Amino acid sequence: MKNFNKKIILGISALVLLFSSCTDDLNTEPKVELSLENLLAQDPNAVEGLLSKMYGTFALSGPTGPGSSDISGPDPGETAFLRSIINMQEFTADGMKNRWGDDGLDQLTTASDWNGNNKFFRYLYDRVYFVVPQTTNIILALNNVDVANEEQIVSELRFIRSLAYYYMIDCFGKGVLVNESNYGSTNPLPEASRLELFEYVESELLDIEQDMPVTNTYGRANKAVVRMLLAKLYLNAEVYTGTARYSDALNYTNLVINEGGYTLANNFVSNFSADNNTSTEIIFPLIADPVVSQSYGNTTYIVNGSLSTETMPIVDFGATGGWTGHRATKAWYGLFGDLETATDVRAGLFWTEGHNFEMADYRTWEDGYPSTKFRNTSFSSTSTATEFSPTDFPLFRLADAHLMYAECVLRGAGGSQSQALDYVNAIRTRSNATAITAGELTLDFIIDERARELNLEGHRRTDLIRFGRFTGSTYVWPWKGNLASGTAIPATYNVFPIPQTALEANLNLTQNPGY
Repeated sequence: MKNFNKKIILGISALVLLFSSCTDDLNTEPKVELSLENLLAQDPNAVEGLLSKMYGTFALSGPTGPGSSDISGPDPGETAFLRSIINMQEFTADGMKNRWGDDGLDQLTTASDWNGNNKFFRYLYDRVYFVVPQTTNIILALNNVDVANEEQIVSELRFIRSLAYYYMIDCFGKGVLVNESNYGSTNPLPEASRLELFEYVESELLDIEQDMPVTNTYGRANKAVVRMLLAKLYLNAEVYTGTARYSDALNYTNLVINEGGYTLANNFVSNFSADNNTSTEIIFPLIADPVVSQSYGNTTYIVNGSLSTETMPIVDFGATGGWTGHRATKAWYGLFGDLETATDVRAGLFWTEGHNFEMADYRTWEDGYPSTKFRNTSFSSTSTATEFSPTDFPLFRLADAHLMYAECVLRGAGGSQSQALDYVNAIRTRSNATAITAGELTLDFIIDERARELNLEGHRRTDLIRFGRFTGSTYVWPWKGNLASGTAIPATYNVFPIPQTALEANLNLTQNPGY
């Protein structure tokens, strides 16, 4: 088991009375049995549990196991941050579809009929506004007590808050800005624009970058993690603010690659196996463990959701159950050519037996190929099948940084064309794919290679928007716009609707145009 997971669970167990969801109010405050200041004054080591709880909220649904949730929802497992990222980033895009149709999931998987009453939009929105006030509250408490390594802990909390805000910027385009200056305000906070949120997150990350350690405990942020989030913020700046910042993205990507100390793992599959905590490539993981951090919303959602006893030997992938839910579409596996003859290791991670190449009906399990990219089995040793996944989710990894560098070069940010080619070919040859030539390295190639390398890792919708291919008819995929052959969707869909519950809780908020 991973040591950091034990800290998360110990922290959560100690803090169940400190945190509870009040997400009907954007100015979320914890219900406290003992003030944070008094708790930390009595036991300064409790700060480790508080910090662990905030890291854990990206992978776990709640404080007391898989049946609990920090935010409201009829099914706690649905409310986890990572599950929301997969729903919003993958199912809405071209590579993956889900067949369940649960109360709004159809609208995501077909990119149609979006509105502010869809519970899946609310789960991500509410999760952000659980993380943001809670981290702020801890930061304020630390201003009044003395604990060991306080400056670094505060910087990590500011990173966690910035990461939550990043998804608000990317997914909803606006929100409210909660920080130390207005925390606990009794008046509804004003709406913050996408630019205002962008500039705040940028300033926070720039401010903490130098204070972050070069290395840190596994699962916690270090200097490279902060730089990677900055690089992603700048990579998408033209979408978020109207001003391109590719040179800044290149600069921070370069720092991640050259100073982070990470190297590509020798084997692609090892990054998505149960022992991926030993990977040399993963920059920032969301930790999973089948015993001490059980969740239906971490990688368990990806692994079990992609398996089924109807057509697959699930034990081969280390699972005890299959949920018969997620399948890839030809928009993903079609990028590898003929899967039977492809030498690319990544092409072999689709289960084709008993399944159809065409997704004539996204509700039919046999239509489309399930992805076995994530699995519960260990790569380097034997393992036992588990109900909950032991596989960490690589939110940031080095291969992504390599592809980001190449994209920035191609977008005119400077850098080295030959270095960009080397980075891309290092990724491809690692997977036994054919190296490309300088003439083949184009932006069209990059968006396809990002699909081959990074699909199911929470980037796809953002990538397609950055390349101008998400909305409209420039690029269609199976079931886009709720047609089997795909059709155009409105530019409105480049951001999600603000949940109706948020609009009702704070009248200063306005709905995104078109909804």
